[in-house]
Amino acid sequence: MSQSVPYLRSCLFVCVLTVFVVSPTSGKEKNTEPTNASEAAAKKAKRAADLNQKFAAWKATRSPDQQAWETVLEENLGGFYLPHYQRDKLAGKTTAWDYVNDDPKLPRVILIGDSVSRGYTVATRNALAGKANVHRAPANCGPTATALKQLDVWLGKGDWDVIHFNFGIHDRRTPAADYESRLETIVERLQKTGATLIWASTTPVPADWKEGPSIKPAIEERNEIAARVMKKHGIAIDDLFTFITPHQTEAQNPKDVHFNEQGYTLLGTQVAKSISETLKKSDSK
Repeated sequence: MSQSVPYLRSCLFVCVLTVFVVSPTSGKEKNTEPTNASEAAAKKAKRAADLNQKFAAWKATRSPDQQAWETVLEENLGGFYLPHYQRDKLAGKTTAWDYVNDDPKLPRVILIGDSVSRGYTVATRNALAGKANVHRAPANCGPTATALKQLDVWLGKGDWDVIHFNFGIHDRRTPAADYESRLETIVERLQKTGATLIWASTTPVPADWKEGPSIKPAIEERNEIAARVMKKHGIAIDDLFTFITPHQTEAQNPKDVHFNEQGYTLLGTQVAKSISETLKKSDSK
């Protein structure tokens, strides 16, 4: 009997411990973390579907013209930018890709360029409020190779008075001869619109960017090539590289080619100034 007591005590302890470990502390507790890649993918897909459903409902409340514009964005913004744009619109935020309801009395302007151009679009639009209808290409335009394929989509039905455009950072590894040749083709296509063209030089990259200091001369070389092409065709240059360089320390994000709010405001103000001067010259002719 004396030997069985410790044994019974041990059994009782194990049973209690088992109940404590196995039994949940609350019937409402659930494991919400994905247990495997497929479950994580399913949750991601559901979030995307929910976003698309909410955005579709929002889109349905817009005018036919805006709905057509939203469809263009859906077809061109891609898997990275489109969800960001949709979430921003559902939250009531202003974005670079907002539908522009043109004032027929004002000139039509379009900005074409990469994410830096996207960044200064709203500031440019604000600075030109009441002076011009400022549109943006429905994409992060990327390199010249993409432009050759997508220009017609970006230009839409046209009737542009001014086209402010840039390609550079995404062409940092494009062979110089190819970059120059593609710019020539792009310029020729844009000139067919009858719009006045403004080339924006590519903005500088910080010395501590992930690709190292060797990228700086690559950007400068492309600016030199572009300047040569624009001079040949008599196209004005909005020298954003020279303009923003003195402000890099306070205006550009650390270790990044993009800019902070202050930087985009500065760039947008400069772009608006360049466009305003071009419009004035056109009016005086």
